[in-house]
Amino acid sequence: MATAKGYAAESADSKLAPISFERREPRPDDVSIEIDYCGVCHTDIHFAQNDWGVTQFPVIPGHEIIGRVTAVGSDVTDYKVGDTVGVGCMVDSCRSCSACESGLEQYCLEGMTATYNGEDRYDGSITYGGYSDRVVVSERFVVKVPEKLDPASAAPILCAGITTYSPLRHYGVRPGDKVGVIGMGGLGHMGVKFAKALGAEVTIFTRSESKVAEAKKQGADHVVVSTDDSQMEAAAESFDFMLDTVPVQHDLNPYLNCLTFDGTHILVGLLEPVDPPLEAGDLVFKRRVLAGSLIGGMPETQEVLDFCADHGITCDVEMLDIKNINEAYERMKKGDVKYRFVIDMKTLKAA
Repeated sequence: MATAKGYAAESADSKLAPISFERREPRPDDVSIEIDYCGVCHTDIHFAQNDWGVTQFPVIPGHEIIGRVTAVGSDVTDYKVGDTVGVGCMVDSCRSCSACESGLEQYCLEGMTATYNGEDRYDGSITYGGYSDRVVVSERFVVKVPEKLDPASAAPILCAGITTYSPLRHYGVRPGDKVGVIGMGGLGHMGVKFAKALGAEVTIFTRSESKVAEAKKQGADHVVVSTDDSQMEAAAESFDFMLDTVPVQHDLNPYLNCLTFDGTHILVGLLEPVDPPLEAGDLVFKRRVLAGSLIGGMPETQEVLDFCADHGITCDVEMLDIKNINEAYERMKKGDVKYRFVIDMKTLKAA
């Protein structure tokens, strides 16, 4: 075991604070990584505050990790000391079920092992995330960061990026398709960039008139203010896809009505029951599809990083001193960040 430093929540009511903890010893297939940057995801807040009732404390959040390889195990073939690499939302899976064998480890039939608050499949220890100075991860769950990408801006691609890229690719967005992106946060602004790069005509749906100019700045072709009935009526039955990034309960029915027949509404943010209920007839009579999508498997996570490098896509980030993580959480709850906080881990040494 090796002593590491990080920031942790000790209980649902406590602030995140410095902690010393033990990282497991590397195994033959492991990559040891010194963490340079870690993005801050809204999921981190849910776990720190035990919003879902499953947190095992202390919890060290962080699953948008960029760092440099410091050592490799004897069985590692794809990485060497000095490589810039990334670690996303998972660090293991059963590796043998049909999902894992298809490179869809996020849908592992035995359940993936999360980067933090997960249970190690070998020794039963609890996994700790990227709000720390180092991490040890199996080679299979590490990705290469292309040289063209700025490492700090690349960190959120490992969650916000892959979460929006994967469904656009899976459901076959093509040049000329009309894609609506619901929500203009960390996920939404990445969804716009990916859909545009895939050749789609992109419309942002936002509740706020104040976000219209920003949406167009991000590359949206059009903006619909969803609280304006006339704008929603004009958008009816005109979209091939709706990428719904809103993480809280909201009425899906007006957006379903914006789909053409055979259109697909994809949920990537909502993990709670749909409320208010769906008008099933709006699905049945137009053969519309309501779908969901969870991050991406390891091959696709590497693919999205390479895609971003090829198309000049990065996440818009605000760099963060880790001592200000609790204030950052409060700002995130208010939507006061454009569009992702990224912790500079040099500040952890100072803290």
